[in-house]
Amino acid sequence: MNGVKLHWVEAGAGPLVVLLHGFPEHWYSWRHQIPALAAAGFHVLAPDMRGYNLSDKPRGVRHYRLEVLARDVAELVRCAGAERAHVVGHDWGGLVAWRVAMSHPTVVERLVVLNAPHPGVMLRGLFRNGQMKRSRYIFFFQVPRLAERRFAAQDFAILRRYLRRDPVHPGAFSEQDVQRYVEALSRPGALTAALNYYRAAFRAAPLLPFRRHPRIEVPVLLIWGERDRYLGLHLIDGTERWVRDLRVERIAEASHWVQADAPERVNELLVGHLRGGRGAPDRALPVGQSPQP
Repeated sequence: MNGVKLHWVEAGAGPLVVLLHGFPEHWYSWRHQIPALAAAGFHVLAPDMRGYNLSDKPRGVRHYRLEVLARDVAELVRCAGAERAHVVGHDWGGLVAWRVAMSHPTVVERLVVLNAPHPGVMLRGLFRNGQMKRSRYIFFFQVPRLAERRFAAQDFAILRRYLRRDPVHPGAFSEQDVQRYVEALSRPGALTAALNYYRAAFRAAPLLPFRRHPRIEVPVLLIWGERDRYLGLHLIDGTERWVRDLRVERIAEASHWVQADAPERVNELLVGHLRGGRGAPDRALPVGQSPQP
């Protein structure tokens, strides 16, 4: 499929929903959403995006360009036997979701993005409200081998610290959750592949001011955890320029890891939007046990 084999977790039956994770996670980042969406009558696919966990890890930065990642998603939808799907993405998965909606519009039924700015907003926002300081880690990620050594040092101490420190709600990531992310990134080639997402984007950055982003015509729900250490709230502003039908839901007591910090609220919003409603369901869908790979 687009030159790689992707691993995914699958649950439920009904309209197709594809869940795209961010850095440095894998399908398991949707452990609270998969059972809730399946219970609500959706067919859920949560892939390990290329380079992550059990999916193929092609060598070379060029294999991790946004257009390549978007093509993976479009082909995944077709491999699932569907013409269209609801596409949901968080962080890097959100950036890929934006690109899928722009490059493969006939594949997307409805779009949900969690804490990931539209590409047309990101570059301008990078120079406002201290965003450059928040994003300084991106520049460090550009250094081959050194970034890998530093990030993996002391059994991924940096990752462990971030996942324990960042969430608003204690226990959003259990020790078992953190260990699963460490084990996935410890697979041969996985950490370099994950960092190559940033390297590919950095190389494309000079072209962004000259790129025209097609307007997204499908309904879009943008969910934003307000206590995000990495992405400022100002990165929401201006999204309406690029989206015909936009709904923004800000969650005050949630961090960048919004679907782990506020899973029941995220589940409500997801199901309400994907069912075509403007509001959330009358009651919260339960947070269930995650399926196994």
